[in-house]
Amino acid sequence: MSEKTITMLHPGEMGAAIGAGLLARGHRVLWASAGRGGASRKRAEGSGFEDAGTLARAVREADIVFSVCPPHAALDQARAVAACGFGGVYVDANAVSAETARAVGRVAEAAGASYVDAGIIGPPPLHGASVRLYLCGGRAGEIAALFEGCILQAIVLAGEVGTASALKVCYAAWNKGATALLAAIRALAGREGVDPALIEEWNISLPGIPKRSEAVRTSARKAWRWIAEMEEIAASFEAAGLPAGFHLAAADIYRRLEGFKDAANPPDLSEVRAALLRRP
Repeated sequence: MSEKTITMLHPGEMGAAIGAGLLARGHRVLWASAGRGGASRKRAEGSGFEDAGTLARAVREADIVFSVCPPHAALDQARAVAACGFGGVYVDANAVSAETARAVGRVAEAAGASYVDAGIIGPPPLHGASVRLYLCGGRAGEIAALFEGCILQAIVLAGEVGTASALKVCYAAWNKGATALLAAIRALAGREGVDPALIEEWNISLPGIPKRSEAVRTSARKAWRWIAEMEEIAASFEAAGLPAGFHLAAADIYRRLEGFKDAANPPDLSEVRAALLRRP
């Protein structure tokens, strides 16, 4: 494939790693530093991205715009890009519901862009990590071709726009939903004084659960991002006529962990428990 100019919005851990992979494949990767913080700048510079300065210039020079941002910002980000008159391929790889993905697509296409719905499953694609990028939409095959030979595996799904986001929702509904549920259970067990007995019973009857129940420690610094993701999952359940309450509760659990955002080290489980039991 010929070299493409790709604007990455915005270089968080995932976006920076994806962009680095695209650079390694010989593509030009831009970002817009205007309004971004020092951490974003450090990641972008460390990944070798070219700073276009403003969003308008980053969009004007791009063949493809790749949006990887917190879920609550996905629609506003699409509107900002559309306002710049972008007519290339807009890839939304955010953890949003199928309905939100379709809304993003309508915004992108109304401005003259082609739209590709994407869902990322796995950690940032570095150091041999196992990660998949699911894609759907008329030009999904072109985006998948960008990643040939990368650590990240791009998979094109059949179906209408929203299919890739729906798959991501279903995966995260269990993966991140279970992390929230187990964290709350450990908090309750600690409060009631039965945590050691619960761990002992789990070791007998559900031997993988004790370790799984501590996953929230390493996830706590990302909990602020997962609030909106749980709300998007809840909206997906509700739209399907399914109860939404579980994932709304999971959103509340992650909201109580916002204080660990960007923590240098994972908190102790006792710190997580205290944060969860602190009434908002």
